[in-house]
Amino acid sequence: MVESAIFEIFDGLPRQGPGSNECTEKAFSMLSSLPADVKILDIGCGSGMQTIHLARICKNCHITAVDIYQPYLDNLMERAAIEGVFDRISTVCASMDDLPFGNNEFDVIWSEGAIFVMGFQKGLVYWKRLLKDGGFVALTEAAWFTDSPSGEVFKFWNECYPDITTIPQNEKRIETAGYSILGRFKLPASAWWDHCYVPLEKRLDSIGDKFKGNAEAESIIEFSRREMETFRQY
Repeated sequence: MVESAIFEIFDGLPRQGPGSNECTEKAFSMLSSLPADVKILDIGCGSGMQTIHLARICKNCHITAVDIYQPYLDNLMERAAIEGVFDRISTVCASMDDLPFGNNEFDVIWSEGAIFVMGFQKGLVYWKRLLKDGGFVALTEAAWFTDSPSGEVFKFWNECYPDITTIPQNEKRIETAGYSILGRFKLPASAWWDHCYVPLEKRLDSIGDKFKGNAEAESIIEFSRREMETFRQY
């Protein structure tokens, strides 16, 4: 069992990062010439909002959903049963940088809001071996939309994710890792608020004194509020 307080704080939320069913569907529509029986690996799936939607829109797929926190996976499968896609999803509790799969196993690697945990370039290189020839990677990654971010927001991101860079630089990293770029789009602000920040803000407001005296939890809560306020302003 993973012990960090961040997992308990984020447990039960619709998502643990930005995104929406509409964005998932838009990204999936960019993939072409998929085989009749599609094998998808969803890395860092969290509670699996995107996992379940992929199973809805890709009727001939089987999805292996991976996360390091078992309660997220349990919640995912409970909701998959309710949605009627239980038989096309399996879960594996593992770290994204130590995946228990062989080479060339998957047609699609999917990862929404998670690759930053191990680093964009490192993740692209490590995960590539898991793809079949002609396979696809679909993911989201934080990026600057400007070459001159304001001082406050630059300070925030440099503290929490110093690997962040611009979209052109990320595209260079993608190509250096041996991929060709099919397309990209920016997540709308709603993809951050509707299923991520709004539920998270309610959760933080409801926690009260539950984590009082827990230095790690208090730091996560403070950081999360700062993140939301930084996004709100900038």
